[in-house]
Amino acid sequence: MLIMLNMHNIHYRQLFIQYSLVNLSETMSSENLFTEHLNKETIFLNRNALLPHYTPEHLLFREKQMENLVDSLAVILRNEKPSNIFLYGKTGTGKTAASKLVVEHLLQAMKSKQGNFASAYMNCRTYNSKYKVLSKAVKELFPKENFLGYSATFVFEKVMEYVNETKSHLVLVLDEIDMIKDLDECVYSLTRANDDLKNGSISILGISNKLNFKDKLDPRTKSSLCERELIFPPYNAEELTEILRQRAEIALKNKIVEDSALRLAAALAAKESGDARTAVLFLLKGAELAEKKGLTKITDKEIELAKKSVEEEIAFEMISCLPEQQQRVLKSIAVLAGEKKGVQSLHGSSREEAVLLSGEVFEKYQSMAKEEKVSIISGRWYREYLNELEMYGLISTIMSGKGQRGQTKLIKVLLDSKKILKACAQTADLTN
Repeated sequence: MLIMLNMHNIHYRQLFIQYSLVNLSETMSSENLFTEHLNKETIFLNRNALLPHYTPEHLLFREKQMENLVDSLAVILRNEKPSNIFLYGKTGTGKTAASKLVVEHLLQAMKSKQGNFASAYMNCRTYNSKYKVLSKAVKELFPKENFLGYSATFVFEKVMEYVNETKSHLVLVLDEIDMIKDLDECVYSLTRANDDLKNGSISILGISNKLNFKDKLDPRTKSSLCERELIFPPYNAEELTEILRQRAEIALKNKIVEDSALRLAAALAAKESGDARTAVLFLLKGAELAEKKGLTKITDKEIELAKKSVEEEIAFEMISCLPEQQQRVLKSIAVLAGEKKGVQSLHGSSREEAVLLSGEVFEKYQSMAKEEKVSIISGRWYREYLNELEMYGLISTIMSGKGQRGQTKLIKVLLDSKKILKACAQTADLTN
């Protein structure tokens, strides 16, 4: 009798579970979480056009740089090896977009000519060693094969074999090339590879935010480069306005964004660093805010709100790109600025907060490095890092005049010190 009752209980339990699942399924299908968004009117035509990796068909205000880039690579059409090319400029000045666009056009031209051309693009934040660069290249050349686990020498020989046998000209686009840890070895191997090739060639199209990154290279490596250099200057407010107008026409419904809002986004970005990506990000966030509120126009107010929400994202992105030691230098500046440290005004007796002496910042950096039990950079590298931080728009510096103890550099942080420290902490968490 007891067995029969247990069997009945099991049977009823199974029926209950089946009923519950069916009921849950019906509830989910009738109340889909995305139903509201399926029926919601959107102000976007093509949101992708406002994302960082979008490359427009026509790159505004970079005609001269692209013409020089085309001239440098055009020798491939005559089956000749191009020079190695290096593009320099701050973040968001069109270096990556110009490279991708020109390489794509060269690929099309070589197809029509029935010539052999191959390229591999890689962001060296991810592909940050010679082995990773070669692995990415061989994957592009042999998409159906798997070389995972093979040695760097074997992978390098496979790249050489492909170039030689197909008589191809291989261009490796190395974005943020200065992030490669064994940069000397990587660049030297790739540039000297042509000495052993009977057919085809291997060349580098390097992209960097640092104009002087080659100073770190061994003289032997630099002598093997035979490079051509192109500078991409920051955009001004008028140029950024036209870039935003171009993107708005592709990404947003007609006349949804006020012209004053475009100009404001451009002016804010130009004031920060002349970074087109920042300007486009202001527009994207402003559009998202307007859509969320159900507005029919993107106004100055949405751009102002967008700027506030974007600042931390920009700070984190910029700081996460910095080498660990450079982050420590920036962190020491932020710590001192947060402590309301300052120097006496050059024009009076008052002290100006968050204006720091270069020497006290270096002492703070050394103290923090000792606490963390890491190596300490030399004074030369410290000065180099300060110059780069200023170039990135994170700090400003000026040489002191009369009234200071000798001639020294004054440093002022340009971002909120709390945001810098938060970004440094987030980067450290990701690294660990």
